[in-house]
Amino acid sequence: MLKEFKEFAMKGNLIDIAVGFVMGAAFKEVVTAFTGGIVSPLIGMIFDSDFKALRYQLKEGTLNDAGEMVGEVFLEYGTFLTNVIDFIIVAFVMFLVVKGVNNMKKKEEPAPEAPAGPSELDILKEIRDSLKK
Repeated sequence: MLKEFKEFAMKGNLIDIAVGFVMGAAFKEVVTAFTGGIVSPLIGMIFDSDFKALRYQLKEGTLNDAGEMVGEVFLEYGTFLTNVIDFIIVAFVMFLVVKGVNNMKKKEEPAPEAPAGPSELDILKEIRDSLKK
């Protein structure tokens, strides 16, 4: 069983998937930094606030003995929108990568046509005619 697992693990496709997974995780970090550091502040300028701080208060809290607010509930739609933008960027880049790889693949050449010659029916007719003689 260990030998079979080793053969499976050393197949090229599994290694390719592992490399792609690691690169994807690193790429996600780059996209998150891009969205958080560049896109969110630009969109935040439109809303005149920090984009990730956009939220709607669903329930008000109360002050505890230490003077801290507890029990507040927020709908944090700014964080959600930031993650949606991250996803769209990653999906678009993956689309471009797949499209580029598909364009680089060698285009299959059409199969050569069968040589033109007598059809099977013509050959059978010739055999029939030669047997009649």
